[in-house]
Amino acid sequence: MALFESMILLSLLAVVLLRLSRHFALPYPTILAAAGTAVAALPWAPHIAMDPKLALVLFIAPVLLDAGFDMPPRTLRRFWLPTVSLAVVAVIFTTAAVAWLGVAWAGMPLAAAVAMGAIVAPPDAGAATAMLSRLNLPRRTVQVLTAESLLNDASALLIFGVAVRTALAPDGLAHTLPLLVLAVPGGLLLGWLLGRVFIYFSRELRGTLSATLLQFAGVFGVWLIAEYLHVSAILCVVSFAMTIAHVLPGETPPRDRVHAYSVWAAVVFISNVIAFLLVGLQARTIIARMQGPALEHALWFALATLGVCIAVRFAWVMLYNGTLRRFRKSQPNPTPQQGLVVAWCGMRGLVTLATALGLPDAFPQRDLIVLTAFGVTVGTLVFQGTTLAWLVRYLKFGTDTSLRDDASKVRLELIDVAEATLVGESDEAARRAREYYEDARHEAEAGRSPVAGTRLSELKRIGLKAKRKRLLEMRHKGEIEDDVFHLLENELDWSELAVTSPDEREIVEG
Repeated sequence: MALFESMILLSLLAVVLLRLSRHFALPYPTILAAAGTAVAALPWAPHIAMDPKLALVLFIAPVLLDAGFDMPPRTLRRFWLPTVSLAVVAVIFTTAAVAWLGVAWAGMPLAAAVAMGAIVAPPDAGAATAMLSRLNLPRRTVQVLTAESLLNDASALLIFGVAVRTALAPDGLAHTLPLLVLAVPGGLLLGWLLGRVFIYFSRELRGTLSATLLQFAGVFGVWLIAEYLHVSAILCVVSFAMTIAHVLPGETPPRDRVHAYSVWAAVVFISNVIAFLLVGLQARTIIARMQGPALEHALWFALATLGVCIAVRFAWVMLYNGTLRRFRKSQPNPTPQQGLVVAWCGMRGLVTLATALGLPDAFPQRDLIVLTAFGVTVGTLVFQGTTLAWLVRYLKFGTDTSLRDDASKVRLELIDVAEATLVGESDEAARRAREYYEDARHEAEAGRSPVAGTRLSELKRIGLKAKRKRLLEMRHKGEIEDDVFHLLENELDWSELAVTSPDEREIVEG
């Protein structure tokens, strides 16, 4: 009951404060960090504990599913160098620097220090890109940050898992490495197999609420099965997500996709609310247990870790950008202004909080690690999150219309495809459909998205089916970028729903 009451209070605070996030162009986790800290500071705030294994599966599995589902191999191949630089190299450097600090300052065992480094290493780039989409930024910068957000969590969690097992194993790394050799390929193979099974049952449950239940059972069940079989649950979920992402987008009806996206957006948001509340309450309990010099030492250590995380990312991004401009002059390179923005998008979020909660109770210096993780998360969200919009405005980037231009070109081609379905049709409904496509053509030529009788609706549905088929072909052949695909897929979904009868839009129970 105490957890439920605290969640309601935090949710009400978040509703009020999230209005400020849009007004001041702040990432919403920044507001949740403030709200979670405020609720945890209340004198009557309860002490709430959570099973570490439950915390990992509850918070991490949906994040990995979302990342794996949206991980387009073609985009990753195009941006492989900056993606590896940010999602792998920067994570490793940050982990190493924080681990050194933990050993040198706090006297942590090496494996425990590495686990702490992996906890605070991955930025919540998704929060940054959600806000940056409302600001004036080059499209390439947003694409690189999006690609980073797809991989940095997985790389950090792999390091975290190895470090935790090593810290708790009697013979350390000698026990962990042989298991890892089997766990990595085993997780990938298991994820692929479970993905094929999921696709089969998804086809049988289209248009039902049972399909949503299957999604929840799928993402959490995949993690639990992997844990039971002692393979990598992280790679298993990523492999599972990439397997279903290769097939389901072309088969999923618009009503199912719109419904699923809405449900999962709410789930991710509620997960953020719960994670900030739980870690804030744990931080309060830890602070209450520490007194005098011990508390002062812990707070200074958390502040130093925050500084290391910011400094390492800033130094690595600027070094990487400078090296590219110096030695790769024949290709377009990121500007210093783009580098500054990418370096400043280092806000930590849900993954850092969830992995901190996932530390076993007997883990060496767990209290200090959890307090540090909470301090780094709140510190980066407040310090970097509140200044990111100001930095973007100060740098005065030129207007990048490439996404709008590319989308307009594809819209025109899709209109041609839809109009071709009217060949041989000469009745009044066909005439009105041609007028509709002509209006849509004028809107597309102006760089705007089109605004969406029984016979006319039928002709429109036939045209939309042809559009969707061509759009999927263009994506599979690499003729369009994935951001253009998702933008137009969303437009087609809502256009199709607009010409679908209420009975056909209804999602039944099973």
